[in-house]
Amino acid sequence: MLSTKVGENMETLYQKLVEYSQADYYAFHMPGHKRNKEIINCRLPYEIDITEIDGFDDLHHAKEILKEAQERAAKLYHAERTFYLVNGSTVGLLSAIMGCTLKGDRILIARNCHKSVYHAILMNGLNPVYAYPEFEEEKDINGPVRFEEIQRKIEMYPDTKVVVITSPTYDGVVSDVKKIAEYLHTKKIPLIVDEAHGAHLGFHPYFPKRANDLGADLVIQSLHKTLPALTQCALLHVNGTLINPEKIQQYLRMLQTSSPSYVLMASMSVCIDFLEQSKESVFQQYVDLLQSTRNQLRNLKCLELMETEQFDPSKILISVKNTPLSGKELSDILLKKYHLQMELSAGTYVLAMTTLADTKEGMDRLVKALFEIDEKLRLDRREESCKKGNFSMPRLSQVYAPAKINAMLQEENNNTNSFYFQDCVGKISTEYAYVYPPGIPILVPGERISKEAAELLCLYEKLNFPIEGLHVENKIEVLINE
Repeated sequence: MLSTKVGENMETLYQKLVEYSQADYYAFHMPGHKRNKEIINCRLPYEIDITEIDGFDDLHHAKEILKEAQERAAKLYHAERTFYLVNGSTVGLLSAIMGCTLKGDRILIARNCHKSVYHAILMNGLNPVYAYPEFEEEKDINGPVRFEEIQRKIEMYPDTKVVVITSPTYDGVVSDVKKIAEYLHTKKIPLIVDEAHGAHLGFHPYFPKRANDLGADLVIQSLHKTLPALTQCALLHVNGTLINPEKIQQYLRMLQTSSPSYVLMASMSVCIDFLEQSKESVFQQYVDLLQSTRNQLRNLKCLELMETEQFDPSKILISVKNTPLSGKELSDILLKKYHLQMELSAGTYVLAMTTLADTKEGMDRLVKALFEIDEKLRLDRREESCKKGNFSMPRLSQVYAPAKINAMLQEENNNTNSFYFQDCVGKISTEYAYVYPPGIPILVPGERISKEAAELLCLYEKLNFPIEGLHVENKIEVLINE
């Protein structure tokens, strides 16, 4: 499917690197491998891995080929300005949030945001307020963040400086970005959209519209997640007048490596060029394959293809809710028996992530495997399905901002101790707890641990999900005497 040649109309960064590697220039500069493929016998692209030398521009002060490459990306994605990110969407989120706030500012974020959003809050000493997504109990999945929830929180906290939501989510759920952005703009509040899982949006009507076209001020996308680009390749798009692009760029210069990889930047350049030339044909092929696959999977009897009200159909979610299996057990079967590696296993479903690089052979293997498992479940069906438990996101009260907790932990005589999950109810957490992927915190420092949160952590532990962010395995560090 990805056979179209790139760079036919202009010299891309990749082409220029290849031409340079084939010339007789000798490297008396970094990197240390000196583009010598013979010294280490492997297939890594040493020959195009260079540093900032004459003729190849500087990402942090782009004026030539990298400036042109970022302008092409902005045009393709309908953004006013676009920055290349070589540290993934994480650095884009950090820079966007810190570039829109000052220390102590209030920020409204969707509670199902990625952990990097929480890290930005800690780094800039912000005071967070949370907008909770709906939870769809029938599907055991977080739904969209509703406009009404954003509006309610802004009315409660009119001093909010910026709002951050994730759309689409890891599971492909889409919020009403347009309505949220229009409302926030009446309040002169910018909207940041974590669209890390949506770099493919907007190229075909089968998929939802991209946030750049719906009024978002800052949009962060991971090219590497849903498009043919190397890991860590991402984009940050800037729109409107409510934010200062120079301040965003200032943080990018601080937080991104000062030695950006030309291999990664070439990958982004090639990806953009590929989309410019071939998006109509390759996306139509992809949509045809995806529609055929989803139509087949709708005929499962015990397993179920999950589809929500507003969603990105590139994410194939298979529910095990009406079976004796857990999501992790189904994922293990697909991996060990069928050699199919899922992107994510949750309590009651698995997520198969598709892109335009998928093949019919790969999709057919997934369909065949799921129907074989489904038939076995049908024949062996027990009277009752396995009781999975409640996987809804617990609503916790925030006692201290994360920055306050961090300051308290720096004190010599900080009063903390670690307790097992079931013994933490009512106590104030001093650390994060999350399952990765998707990396959404169940607990955030400064929150009082509820019974629901403790039960959810115990449930994940019982199902053998690794819980990350903890200093001591299966224990939460909390404040004592609070």
